[in-house]
Amino acid sequence: MHSDTTGPEESATARGAVAIIANRRGDLLMHLRDDLPNVAWPAHWSLLGGGTDDGETSAEAIVRELDEEAGLTVGRLEELFESPDVHGSGQLITFFAATWDGDETRLPLSEGVKVQFFAPERLDFLTIPPFIRDGIHRYLAARPA
Repeated sequence: MHSDTTGPEESATARGAVAIIANRRGDLLMHLRDDLPNVAWPAHWSLLGGGTDDGETSAEAIVRELDEEAGLTVGRLEELFESPDVHGSGQLITFFAATWDGDETRLPLSEGVKVQFFAPERLDFLTIPPFIRDGIHRYLAARPA
């Protein structure tokens, strides 16, 4: 039986994308968000990324967001999983993974306060949105030793 309710509801869901970017040491690139009232998760450490534009896929959005926010281009992005940002933007967020071994202090940051690599064991000391923390833990648990 044909259903007209599935497609429109899914397409009406606001979507976004974030990237878990690791360097060769296994440190993760974190992004300190602006402390502004119109920013989801203000003054929290998060991952680079953002919302999709009309007609844009999550994969297209993350490439654009990395470039727009930090002038960052990575070689290969691997799509991992989706997680809702229930208490922030309300978007369904697609998590991607990539590697990059550059100097984060030289990135031309256009949004947020700063980006910085952190060893995974240091992330517990940062204020991170719960869905981002859960996504990072999920990524780390699945990563080869």
